[in-house]
Amino acid sequence: MTDVVDRSALRQFLLGLAQGMNASAESVDRIRDTIAEVARASGGDDTDFVVLPTIIIVETGDEEEERVAIRSATNASFRFDQIAALYELIAQARTGAVAPRDGIRRLNEIGAMRPRLGWFTRTLGHAILTTGLALLLAPTWQGATVAFVLGFGIGLLKLVRSPTLQLIMPIAAAFVCATAVFLLAEAVEVGDPIRVLIAPLVTFLPGGVLTTATVELAAGQMISGASRLVYGFVQLALLAFGILAAGAVVGVSSDSYEPLDASSFLPWWVPLLGILVFALGNYLHFSAPPSTFGWVLLALVVAYVGQWAGTEFIDPAVGGFVGALAVTPVVFWIAGLRHGAPSQLTFLPAFWLLVPGAAGLVGLTEAFATDNGLADFAAALVSVMSIALGVLIGTALYRVVHHGAEEFVQFAVAPPPAPDDTPAPTLWQRLAHPLRRVARRVGRAERTPPRPDQR
Repeated sequence: MTDVVDRSALRQFLLGLAQGMNASAESVDRIRDTIAEVARASGGDDTDFVVLPTIIIVETGDEEEERVAIRSATNASFRFDQIAALYELIAQARTGAVAPRDGIRRLNEIGAMRPRLGWFTRTLGHAILTTGLALLLAPTWQGATVAFVLGFGIGLLKLVRSPTLQLIMPIAAAFVCATAVFLLAEAVEVGDPIRVLIAPLVTFLPGGVLTTATVELAAGQMISGASRLVYGFVQLALLAFGILAAGAVVGVSSDSYEPLDASSFLPWWVPLLGILVFALGNYLHFSAPPSTFGWVLLALVVAYVGQWAGTEFIDPAVGGFVGALAVTPVVFWIAGLRHGAPSQLTFLPAFWLLVPGAAGLVGLTEAFATDNGLADFAAALVSVMSIALGVLIGTALYRVVHHGAEEFVQFAVAPPPAPDDTPAPTLWQRLAHPLRRVARRVGRAERTPPRPDQR
């Protein structure tokens, strides 16, 4: 009975780990590898898994005692402090130091964690990260100021925890930001209006989803990769619809959706300041642990320098590829350090810095609103794919260096259990069996001394 209870707890613990990693925007292949390692460390060698973005299946037991647990993944999204706590638990579970029941309790504690910082600080953090990205996308003082105000307003909207309102919040946020920017662009020189309004919407952009989808497709995870890719483009389409609806209400022309040149740009060192401001905004808005700020900043600097080098020395189309290729091994190296930071905690800001989602949203908006939009959207799609390819190659290089050039995927089919080779009893053995049983009972009765009341 104890074995059954332990297996039940192990199944629920593995389901919880997979669900938490889903909430951390992890890819399904890495989720499966992680929970398989945890299962082996916990004594569950007879465990199998099916991991998809919206459903998780765990099977334990042998041929005679198989049990299956299924859980539908929610749309929950972890903050940085929750991601750090989750991966700390995973690191302990990989060594077998956490019992399944203790792990379930800690998973519930992680899910119920309150933000380390107050609501005003987190809202201010959203405005700060918006300003940092605006300094990278549309480097003008006016654009940065507008982005800060809009970022603070969107940060207030994100405090609403209603699941129903969260479904329409991306469209509403895109409409409000686009309306404000289009109206201000007529009186204030904000640079490129589209890129200015992209900055407040950065946390709604599915850049990480699109990149993860492409990596999963390249890794052979066709169901997960295709579903994430469709989901990401639907999110982009909804945001583009909000922008186009705002343009129709304000009455802007198609020229407003095309890239514009600002009359005055900030000095060359402003993008570096933008990286620092962007890192600070992520730290405050997502309540990141204090020890992770330096690691996030390092990943952002590596991603930006790689993207800049690829753009300047090769071609703008491969800038994102070089940036992703450079930052991916650094992220995994940081995650492997004793006092480092989880990979997802440094990956997500780097994805936003490389702006795959921003490029896709700009291209999709221009595709609907301008004559040359299809070419712009194709260029944006190439940008997204190049970033994902850089992540994929960077991951492969890190694994080869760290684990050696070994084959990770092997084809094997488990054979059925061997039949019982014990020969069937003969007719004489079946007939003599009752006689031998009677003889054993008589022998035991003779060896047993009589009780005092029978003497």
